[in-house]
Amino acid sequence: MLADQRHQMILERVRLHGRVKATELAAELGVSEITVRRDLNDLHDAGLLTRVHGGAVRKGSERLGESAPRAIGIIIPSRLHYFSDVLLGAESAARGLGVRLVLGVSGTQDLEPDQIARMESLGVDGLLMTTAASDYEPERVASWLADVRLPTVLVERSFGYPAISREFDYVRTDHPYGAAIAFRHLHGLGHRKFAAGLLTTPTCQWLELGCRRAEAELGLEDPVDVVRIQQVPSEDYSEVLEEFLERGLARGVRGYFLHNDTLAAMFVDVATRRGIRVPQDIAVIAYDDVTAGFAAVPLTAVAPPKKHLGAAALAQLMRRLTGARDEPVSHQAFLPSLTVRDSCGVEIGVVIENDRAIK
Repeated sequence: MLADQRHQMILERVRLHGRVKATELAAELGVSEITVRRDLNDLHDAGLLTRVHGGAVRKGSERLGESAPRAIGIIIPSRLHYFSDVLLGAESAARGLGVRLVLGVSGTQDLEPDQIARMESLGVDGLLMTTAASDYEPERVASWLADVRLPTVLVERSFGYPAISREFDYVRTDHPYGAAIAFRHLHGLGHRKFAAGLLTTPTCQWLELGCRRAEAELGLEDPVDVVRIQQVPSEDYSEVLEEFLERGLARGVRGYFLHNDTLAAMFVDVATRRGIRVPQDIAVIAYDDVTAGFAAVPLTAVAPPKKHLGAAALAQLMRRLTGARDEPVSHQAFLPSLTVRDSCGVEIGVVIENDRAIK
């Protein structure tokens, strides 16, 4: 390994952990302690770290024995929308715990093993992870996920035995409950025929399950018409939403549920261009509640507890890292809430949590 490569690895360790020991670095890098000490002296002279007896510390630190922050890796499929709030929740909790977060964005499940290897090479203490694969396709990750060595908490995924050969701690949203409270609300407004337009994301099948549960709970004579909408990079859903609306109107549907906020806002625009008023003619509920309040007609929306998920996942991981490794595996599911806005035509600003109205 070249000196420049060693220097970069040493600086990354110092950045993450606040300190390094020469003996540990020598073993990890496969070089002599004399070489490591020379590297540390060079980095000290360059003003990039502070040389101390036995190793080095982050610039400005006083001693090698000071308490160094834990570093936690967090791997998500995307920085956008939904996961930005999950990150905010984890980040807020990390500040309170004195923990550093190291972010990795995978994009697809094919890149996730590389992201995990990167986290391991950086020396993180544990991992929060959301794979790009859904719970309904564990075969896409089964070959490598079970072999992850880092203490890991899954976020919004619930892979486990027998699909995966081990059980993981996980925190997730009870998405079927979220769909059910949307239909309960529409039913309470007098609607009896419903349609659901669901983007084909990892959340889609959970929401469809919630649609079916709502049918049974509410005793609906007509099943919820569930239409799966394929994601397209251009996000041009005008044509498919026109067809979705036409299909609903032909059945006499006046209550609509759409995942996600963007799709629901586009649907309202499509309806408005047709001269159909929201909420006077049809009622619309979105799922996610990231941008729903900013739509032309502010959207009633189901809100998964995104920030709470990030915080709860980090709390569970920290329990594992601070002496509770032998406690039972934890599977936590949190209930979403419903925020009522203009698109349903009832009192504005009411939040429904666990079927209880909160002003």
